[in-house]
Amino acid sequence: MSGIIFGVNPVMEALKGRPDTVERIAIAEGVVNQRVQGELMTRAKEARVKVEVVDRERLDRMTEGESHQGVVAEVKDFEYIGLTELIKKAKASGKQPVVVLLDGIQDPHNLGAIIRSAHAFGAQGVVIMKDRAVQVTAVAVKASAGATSHCHVARVTNLSRAIEELKEAGFWSVAADPEGKDIAWNAKLTGPLAVIVGAEGGGVRKGVLGHADFKVRIPMQGQVASLNASVSTGVLLYEIARQRG
Repeated sequence: MSGIIFGVNPVMEALKGRPDTVERIAIAEGVVNQRVQGELMTRAKEARVKVEVVDRERLDRMTEGESHQGVVAEVKDFEYIGLTELIKKAKASGKQPVVVLLDGIQDPHNLGAIIRSAHAFGAQGVVIMKDRAVQVTAVAVKASAGATSHCHVARVTNLSRAIEELKEAGFWSVAADPEGKDIAWNAKLTGPLAVIVGAEGGGVRKGVLGHADFKVRIPMQGQVASLNASVSTGVLLYEIARQRG
């Protein structure tokens, strides 16, 4: 499903944040709320994007049965940025920089949710791996609720090397690790920070953990031993934002 995004929020946010990437929009007749449809058409007109009203079955085929909420947009391929450029943007943001590094996330829903949390809690960007990890797909865009149109995403071939590059740029690196010495809210999470989160199930790989300046854990009180990757990231990013006031 490369080349499309779907869902009301993802398409709306693309028109707001990256209108030049949207090539065409299809809206299912009688599915979308009239007010929402009116706003979509207004923004599309401003961006000079063609809108076509079609039957729902056509969108079902385009999205291979995914929940599209009656809106599909044909878009240019997602534009990643380089790590060096992300670091420059983060340091120029006027805020204490936060960059999230993902070690082998496989689920596009988790990736989208992480990008959504990163944007919501003020991180300047997310770093993913080029290989053995999910990329920014239509499903990830939908799960992000459109945050992919506002949050920078960089791709790297070697996550350990990326951590070292961030360190050279003045970032401290903290990894989420169930065996971490410190509880997240007892650790100092201010200043330029690179937050490392591992894959579903396996967590951060040992080779990558070795590059972290320190490791933190989220204490569990229930019977389940760990949190979903996107939930763990959200908890950590909230604590970072809380400490920064």
